[in-house]
Amino acid sequence: MSQHFHHQNQTRVISSSLLDNASEMFCARFRKLQRKDTQCQAFVKRIVMSRLFKIIMISTISMNAFSLVLWTDYKTRYKLFTLYEVSELIFVSIYSSEFCMKLYVDPINYWKDGYNLLDVIIIITVFIPYSLHKIKGKHYPYLHIADGIQSLRILKLITYSRGIRTLITAVGQTAYTVASVLILLFVLMYIFAILGFCLFGAPDRGDLNNWGNLAVAFFTLFSLATVDGWTDLQQQLDDRNFALSRTFTIIFILLASFVFLSMFVGVMIIHTEDSIKKFKRELMVERHVTLMEEKQVILKRQQEEVSRLMQTRKNVDYKSFSELVEIFKKTLRHTDPMVLDDFGTSLPFIDVYLSTLDNQDTTIYKLQELYYEIVHVLSLMLEVLPQKEQSQSSEKVDEK
Repeated sequence: MSQHFHHQNQTRVISSSLLDNASEMFCARFRKLQRKDTQCQAFVKRIVMSRLFKIIMISTISMNAFSLVLWTDYKTRYKLFTLYEVSELIFVSIYSSEFCMKLYVDPINYWKDGYNLLDVIIIITVFIPYSLHKIKGKHYPYLHIADGIQSLRILKLITYSRGIRTLITAVGQTAYTVASVLILLFVLMYIFAILGFCLFGAPDRGDLNNWGNLAVAFFTLFSLATVDGWTDLQQQLDDRNFALSRTFTIIFILLASFVFLSMFVGVMIIHTEDSIKKFKRELMVERHVTLMEEKQVILKRQQEEVSRLMQTRKNVDYKSFSELVEIFKKTLRHTDPMVLDDFGTSLPFIDVYLSTLDNQDTTIYKLQELYYEIVHVLSLMLEVLPQKEQSQSSEKVDEK
């Protein structure tokens, strides 16, 4: 028996490895195939990645959500039935075109993105009511469920909103921690459910409506954990004169509501803040990359202008370099950002800068020598001045 089971496991492992190898080989061969419509692919990719396309899709999804709101009113649906049918065809066509364009741009990596898979699920749900109308007819009893899940179309906004994706990422990161908190809460509710059933679920004088069995006790504890109508539940226990009912209720509310639910909210807030910080860092990196690209374009344009002007100077001898500089100034734009850091890293700029420093040092040295000479002359003048005063005073004494 064990040998047979071991043989089955080996065959399953071999078959799964063969399937994995086959899929990898298929993907590798598919990637090696060179597309002949690269220009068309690049054009469609620019359309899909453009800002105008995103605005159109967000407007379409919003209008579709508004039309679903009007569809819930029977009088409005009856008056605008033709308009609703035409708009529904337009919305479905736009969604299908979006799917085909994205799939055409990258048919392999499209299925690796979870948000693209969400779009595929939404498109499938869009076609479910039409299929049921054709197959089962208009009076199919579960047709209203298919119409109700059309509200999932608004989830397509997630693909075009980075803020919503950030929050969803935060929720996904908290899955393990939240699951641990919920398991602890379930254990706490299990303990108190058994304890409440034993204390308040006696058949003769107990509260059978709220504590009669374990399922009802769980529901009652959930109401206590959310602090929803807990006073009414406590009043029913007080009417039956249960001595430990208030202590039981207070301890459970303190543990479940003020500890576990607060812990749950705190975990969500911490991970949300981390995701928001990561989102801001990504935005800063994208802005820096965009700025660097703009600076590279400006530098390239300015280098081309300088090269063209220098070529013009070679061809036309009567133009001086100052005139070329004046012509170059006219090519600059006020919207161009400063790119001095790029010029500061070039070898000609460093050479000029070092030469300027050398000249500055020479000038300072000469100024210091001049200063010393001035000081020396002043000192000599101060030495000679007392001697002149003494000689003048002695001459005055001799004359007297």
